[in-house]
Amino acid sequence: MAVSYKKLWKLLIDKDMKKSDLEREAGITHYALSKLSQGKDVSTEVLGKICVALSCTIDNIMEFVPENDV
Repeated sequence: MAVSYKKLWKLLIDKDMKKSDLEREAGITHYALSKLSQGKDVSTEVLGKICVALSCTIDNIMEFVPENDV
C-alpha cells in the first residue's frame, strides 16, 4: 500500500491556498512539504500540524491506495 495526498491538494484548492501558504500556516518545513508533494512518507507530527492548520481530520488529507494507483 502507498499513501496518496491527492485529498490534501484538492483541499488546498478548495480553500484557495498555495503550498507555500500551507507551509507557513502549519509551521512545517519546506523539506516536509517536498516529501508530501512527492507522495513520500512524513511524520504523524507533520500530518497533525496540517490537520490543525486546515481544521480537518487525517482522512481529509490522505488515503492508502494500492501501489499501482499512485
